Amino acid sequence: MSLIVKICGLSTPETLDVALAAGADMVGFVFFPPSPRHLSLAAARELGRQAKGRASKVALTVDADDAMLANIVETLQPDMLQLHGGETVARLRDIRQKFGLPVMKAIAVETMADLAALPGYAAVADRILFDARAPKQATRPGGLGAVFDWHVLEGLDLKLPFMVSGGLTAANVAEAVRVSRAGGVDVSSGVERTPGVKDPDLIHAFIRAARATEELMVR
Repeated sequence: MSLIVKICGLSTPETLDVALAAGADMVGFVFFPPSPRHLSLAAARELGRQAKGRASKVALTVDADDAMLANIVETLQPDMLQLHGGETVARLRDIRQKFGLPVMKAIAVETMADLAALPGYAAVADRILFDARAPKQATRPGGLGAVFDWHVLEGLDLKLPFMVSGGLTAANVAEAVRVSRAGGVDVSSGVERTPGVKDPDLIHAFIRAARATEELMVR
């Protein structure tokens, strides 16, 4: 099975085109005002049209209410919703039923104890994203360039597809996949010049490194 590569936090037509041309499987769009990658609905509409049919569109939200989700779904027409906040299992189930879209739940990881909630979410979600736990003083739950110990996921018996995120770069993505055995990788800050500003060369380098990892896994 091929590795899923997601480039998240895209915000301009130029960098979105780079990610699509380089072969990203998923492209992520952030709807969370504290993030430097936050998109307006107007911008999302245009980027959604650009990505349509070329990669799966993922809308990232953090504890969004139904009205906000409805606006995002109508505007972006995403293929998947990424829930990156403190959403409960019940909330996850409600969103999935209400909007009729697959959901990916982000779980913040620092130690093995953080996996305690996994069974509940795995029973409802379509995909799990393991991300590094943000510091207590952080204004957002992800996109901070922090790495977690991938060994926490070693031996994980999860029937659901899962991805890893958090501080990934072209230099460490191979090790992240080797240790975690994840079926997908998600990068944002690791392909940026400055927070929120994607770098075309870094996008290309990351996707090349991820694909090389995939070839090694096949062997």
